[in-house]
Amino acid sequence: MTHALVAILVLGIFCQWLAWRVRLPAIVLLAIGGLFLGPVSGWLDINALFGEGLHAVVPLFVAIILFEGGLNLRIHELRDTAKVTRRLITIGVIIAWGLGTACAHYIGGLDWGIAALLGAILVVTGPTVIMPMLKHAKLNRRTASYLKWEGIINDPTGVLLAVLVYQYLLYSGEGSALGAVLGNLAFAVASACVMGGGAAWTLARFFRRGWVPEYLKAPTIIATVLAVYALSDLIQHESGLLATTLMGVVMGNLRLRSLEEMRRFKEYLTLILVSFLFVVLTASLTTETLHAIHWRLVLMVAGFLVIVRPVTVWLSTINTGCSWQERAIIGWIAPRGVVAAASAGAFAPDLVEAGFEDAALLVPAVFMLIFATVILHGFTLAPLSKFLKLRSTAKGRILIVGASPWSTELSLTLKKIGQDVILADTEWGRLQSARQQGIETWYGEILSEQAEEDMTLDNIYTVLAATGNSHYNAMVCNHFAPHIGRHRVFQLWALGDDKASKSVSENLRGLTAFTGKLSYGELWTRLVRGWSLRKTTITETFTEADFQAQLPEQASQLAVIPANGKLEWITETKRRFQSGDTVISFVPPNP
Repeated sequence: MTHALVAILVLGIFCQWLAWRVRLPAIVLLAIGGLFLGPVSGWLDINALFGEGLHAVVPLFVAIILFEGGLNLRIHELRDTAKVTRRLITIGVIIAWGLGTACAHYIGGLDWGIAALLGAILVVTGPTVIMPMLKHAKLNRRTASYLKWEGIINDPTGVLLAVLVYQYLLYSGEGSALGAVLGNLAFAVASACVMGGGAAWTLARFFRRGWVPEYLKAPTIIATVLAVYALSDLIQHESGLLATTLMGVVMGNLRLRSLEEMRRFKEYLTLILVSFLFVVLTASLTTETLHAIHWRLVLMVAGFLVIVRPVTVWLSTINTGCSWQERAIIGWIAPRGVVAAASAGAFAPDLVEAGFEDAALLVPAVFMLIFATVILHGFTLAPLSKFLKLRSTAKGRILIVGASPWSTELSLTLKKIGQDVILADTEWGRLQSARQQGIETWYGEILSEQAEEDMTLDNIYTVLAATGNSHYNAMVCNHFAPHIGRHRVFQLWALGDDKASKSVSENLRGLTAFTGKLSYGELWTRLVRGWSLRKTTITETFTEADFQAQLPEQASQLAVIPANGKLEWITETKRRFQSGDTVISFVPPNP
């Protein structure tokens, strides 16, 4: 078992890395990897390896994943998306369930009871799948928010709905079955709200009063999430996922000081869990399951893709202000993931034993839809969002923090060569010159919650902290590093940086930008003395050697824009220039 666990984890993380490297949706590679380990090669027999233990840990892992998803749902996102989101998670659920049930019955040939259960299971749109897809596609914030909110909220809603149908099927012989099911629904929602919201409020109170040390906060949250899931599930079966999701939403909007650090920890943990679960669940498929697939199930999957989902979205978003482009992409993108697979696997055996023969088709039907949506939606989301003009930007944005005559001149130079640059500062007056020259500006504290909420700062690709305070520059870089990578955050050189023991630790600051040790004061002084910014294009006839020979001795190299158009700040380590590169230099006046 040890070797199998290691193989699953290593394969999962390798698939995540490979997906990042080749710019493919990670879920596609995870699914392929799971199929290879399981039914294709036969190397792993998941059922023999884990047995009933798998059914015990999968819901716990899903609970943590949904909590982390809820943690990332910000109430301020609802300002622009509230109406659409509200429709998708209410009316949309009912329409999707009804159309899905009809599709499963009339096209898939399933009896009404199992069709209703399948329709309920497939209400979910899988945050474990949609979140990696959104990162890859770089949708604009509003459109991404629709899909994110729907996926995270509908996951526990769909599971709860499926449980109620499941209970109704098992107890349909009793006259009070419908009344019992409705009572269970009300009790499940109430208990989930009390458990999830109460746990979040209690933890926040403990954290603010210092009753939990910093190093125990993340472990305490995980333990509490699992406890909330178990207790809520004990009170009302399958209400645990709803409770943990609500707990994440409440905690994510309580403005806890250390929440950002805990959120990053949860993201790392969630990535590992998603990788593990998707590989395991796809590897658990057997040849018997695959052989159960017939042509009517294939047509049914097509019906869910091209009829159920588009019609659901178009009917749900009538008179909501949602553009036709947004409705089109939301109507196509609805990937299913871990929760749908786990639900089908949990319900099918008991229903087959109870005499519902069509229940044996639940697992193959759900996995068919999972693979179809993961592959089709995974490969089409990015190009479709680009075609519909719903991506944030094509190249990414350059954020320069700290407005000064020099940084304004740099921003103007970058803007003239087609770079998407934004200049930020806390003083309105310092931004005046930049605004007058047509440079996009952002006024306010870049470390504030308002900056995080402002859609103007979406899709930042690289950051240059260029204020006169080196410690503040380090704070800015440290703030953006977890989101865009430490290799993309830079700050100006400051006096004392050469004395490693006296300067800010390299782990807490950005890379030092430019050649020649240019401080804030030195840049301003040189600009006053007539220094200027020069852009030079490297060609086959004007090589790097020619450029270096022509460059004045005191000049500094600032940035290079390769042929792909994404700016790279130059450091003391430099880099070799190639044909097509445009180099930005800071040069002294001609003698």
